Amino acid sequence: MNLPRNQISAGLLIACSMWLSALPAHAEAQYQLEKVVELSRHGIRPPTSGNRKEIEAATQRPWTIWTTHDGELTGHGYAAVVNKGRWEGDHYRQLGLLTSDCPQAQEVYVRASPLQRTRATAQALVDGAFPGCGVTVHHVAGEDDPLFQTEAFPATDTDPAQQLAAVTATTGNLVARQQALQPAVQALKSAVCQPGSDCSVFDKPWQIKQSKSGKTYVQGLSVLASMVETLRLGWSENLPADQLAWGNITHSTQITAVLPLLTANYDLSNDVLYTAKKRGSILLNEMIQGVEQGVSPVSDAVPYARWLLFVAHDTNIAMVRTLMGFTWTLPGYTRGNIPPGSSLVFERWRDKQSGERWLHVYFQAQSLDDLRHLQSVNQAHPLLREEWRAPDCRVTEVGTLCPMASTLAKFGQQLDPTAITPISYAP
Repeated sequence: MNLPRNQISAGLLIACSMWLSALPAHAEAQYQLEKVVELSRHGIRPPTSGNRKEIEAATQRPWTIWTTHDGELTGHGYAAVVNKGRWEGDHYRQLGLLTSDCPQAQEVYVRASPLQRTRATAQALVDGAFPGCGVTVHHVAGEDDPLFQTEAFPATDTDPAQQLAAVTATTGNLVARQQALQPAVQALKSAVCQPGSDCSVFDKPWQIKQSKSGKTYVQGLSVLASMVETLRLGWSENLPADQLAWGNITHSTQITAVLPLLTANYDLSNDVLYTAKKRGSILLNEMIQGVEQGVSPVSDAVPYARWLLFVAHDTNIAMVRTLMGFTWTLPGYTRGNIPPGSSLVFERWRDKQSGERWLHVYFQAQSLDDLRHLQSVNQAHPLLREEWRAPDCRVTEVGTLCPMASTLAKFGQQLDPTAITPISYAP
């Protein structure tokens, strides 16, 4: 488990969050980077068509039409991901994981969720890391991949009755939760509601509901969270002021102020342990097998690559991190927030003196303003980062390293074997 936050000094937290710079030569003498498994969220997009319909109905007014179709990666979002990919490619070349400008055989394997925004994000990542190299982005045919769209497959979908019971138990006192979040609710209402219009959704009591398909959600909170996500994406897209909350949001701190509603929605949806076990076990299992590859025998057909990159959705990251017992609070964001283009990373390091294997596990993202301004990732504008920590980890020059065997055992404790089915990969 993570150490209690109050046991972590502010200086260490900042150092870990902002850790980016090229490592000194003496650090590389003891530790060698052997493997990276990364789970990335797609980049900036407009609201999905379903989100647009619900937020417009709730606020009784049309929201901005973006330059791309609803739900698809924007040009700005592509460029922001290229910036991240460029830094990652350079970083892993410096560390010796990658050997040349274009990847050699078995250096990189990329699998994306089949939706446009994830496939385009994967392309942006490899275009940034390996410009002009024509790296293949793998994805399944159709719209449903068993790794990512887990609600579409019987083995990984949730039982409606069990999910409802799990959400209800997690929620506890919903009235108290709604009351505690009133500062964020009122800030959001001021930003998006037209004076004199019907915005009663902001004042109605929240209720746990279940759709005909069996999806459980908190009525009232879920639509507010969709508004917040749309505003956060709009800020990151650098929409003109009059197209972002009708000129009512002009500073990133106003986005930060409403983000607690997103955290609350995660807490009562994809972060519910029962949901995560059913729908996240298959992906976390692939990540564990990927990072073990070449060291421990594995039964699945995970493709061999020094850098195994999965490009998916915030829901996938949320369920995986819940199984891991890992969360984070990056500067400018709220607890557990998963910004566009952010990623959860497993790095496997070998101690060249002892031969022991260690894991460096962290979550990383660009800041709200760096995304907005398409800021290149560099020492002045590093990726924000928070590391996984446990009592048996050690702080080193390459980051906080944790014993591989015990750390992966902890990550695997919550896996549901019945929700893990074989995955096929294209060569």
